[in-house]
Amino acid sequence: MKNTILVAGATGNLGEKICRELIKRGATVRAIVRNESEPAKVEALQKLGVSIIKANFADASHLEATCSDISCVVSALAGLHDVIVTAQSQLLNAAVQAGVPRFIPSDFCTDYTQLSEGDNRNFDLRKTFKNLVDNSAIKPTSIFNGAFSYVLQYGIPLFNPKDHTIAYYEGKQDWKIDFTTLDDTAAFTAAAALDDETPRYLRIASFQVSPHDLASLSQQLYGEAFRLVNSGTMEQFSAYNQKLRAENPEGEKELYPRWQQAQYLYSMFAAHHTGLDNNRYPDLSWSSANEALQQI
Repeated sequence: MKNTILVAGATGNLGEKICRELIKRGATVRAIVRNESEPAKVEALQKLGVSIIKANFADASHLEATCSDISCVVSALAGLHDVIVTAQSQLLNAAVQAGVPRFIPSDFCTDYTQLSEGDNRNFDLRKTFKNLVDNSAIKPTSIFNGAFSYVLQYGIPLFNPKDHTIAYYEGKQDWKIDFTTLDDTAAFTAAAALDDETPRYLRIASFQVSPHDLASLSQQLYGEAFRLVNSGTMEQFSAYNQKLRAENPEGEKELYPRWQQAQYLYSMFAAHHTGLDNNRYPDLSWSSANEALQQI
């Protein structure tokens, strides 16, 4: 059973990278995929050396058999309640029944333990699952990586190369925001999956930057410092998000409606890591803010 890892969500970008990193570390990797998964992505996993198991999450007995002789389940599933709560719970129950000792849920995000209910819909779903896994007979470890650094390539208000502006909120000019690349998150997760002594929470960041830091970086990369824009108070931002969500109920069925994107930005300024676990695995290297921004 030692070093046999089961990955759910392996056909996604993060899941595939986690599988790749686990293989590099000598682990035996199984991946649960749905029947409708893209054949090309499944084939890519097989070429890495991953054993593919097509499973129906609603089939409890099959899912339990899939979890047999597994040392850790890693979930990189993405979705709404039907995935983050329902499907993950089905996987959790199967893992418990099969005697799997450890479970890493799909909590790759800002530290939601610092946020209030309603601050971020997608994080609230993870809180719901947190309560379930914490009351199960398994050892969970959540990995909080802040925001994925690729969001800086989307021209979000925090870093807008088109308008050469950097948004911040009242009193938050020097607030350090956590960013981690997909590659760094995958490498750390693979190391954690093979580490039997992980704590309940691990917090990582490839880099931590403030709006002021981003202004300095824009000077280096673009030859001019982007203009800092005060976007109001956090209370005003929260009220705006609530109003936007109420006015767009159809977004409740979407993974990333406009109001959810705004909630992610709010979360970046509402919660951050005060300490990092980056040094837990000394063989890992971490990307810099400069490297991430150069890809824009």
